[in-house]
Amino acid sequence: MFNKTHTKYIQSLHHKKFRDENGVFIAEGTKVVLELLDSREFVCLQLFAVNDWLNNNENALKKYSGIEVLEIKDFELLKISMLTTPKNVLAVFKKKTASTIKSIKKKITLLLDTIQDPGNLGTIIRTADWFGIENIVCSPACADMYNPKVVQSTMGSLARVNIFYTDLEEWLQKNNTVKRYAAALNGKNINSLKEIDEAIIVIGNEGKGISDDVMKLVDEKITIPKKGEAESLNAAVATGIILAVIS
Repeated sequence: MFNKTHTKYIQSLHHKKFRDENGVFIAEGTKVVLELLDSREFVCLQLFAVNDWLNNNENALKKYSGIEVLEIKDFELLKISMLTTPKNVLAVFKKKTASTIKSIKKKITLLLDTIQDPGNLGTIIRTADWFGIENIVCSPACADMYNPKVVQSTMGSLARVNIFYTDLEEWLQKNNTVKRYAAALNGKNINSLKEIDEAIIVIGNEGKGISDDVMKLVDEKITIPKKGEAESLNAAVATGIILAVIS
């Protein structure tokens, strides 16, 4: 039976410190939860859902074993949800073992320099999944891939994209055989880069852009041509445009 201990535990997982300590994260909503379950990439430990959701998804849940399933009331779900309007189901999943990247040859790899907004990171992960990008390399200062807002924004793509946190300068120095492009305001028009099948694309921080230390290690700056008066593009939007052009 759902109780105060469950409430405190789930609420603690809204914070990175406790997600790291417990090695778990939370996901909400039918699409996200069922996609993560179907992927088999993450082990589900607990699932909390309202009665109607459990009845409607009874057959789907039979495919998975070892999950503690608890029925909860709407007001109880509201207490543990990160969403303004809870989506009937919340699940606790084990984190994956820390990722590594085996090869970046003949692939497009995204490298994110301090993307701090969870919504932006989640959208970039989902966009990468759309374009078949296998790997995203993140600086340690990027948002946590298991932040509930990131998980929610990915809409299940978290299970299909390999996300790796490391020191970007060190990683770029080790992976210097693949050409490195930096998204910037004063670079080569991206329309000249169509149908690239191998590259590292560097996307910078929402406000400060790419750090000087990382920029020193890129081979070429690229720019999305501007027609209006906006000062800059959202990092996730820029990523989507670049991938659409070069794919």
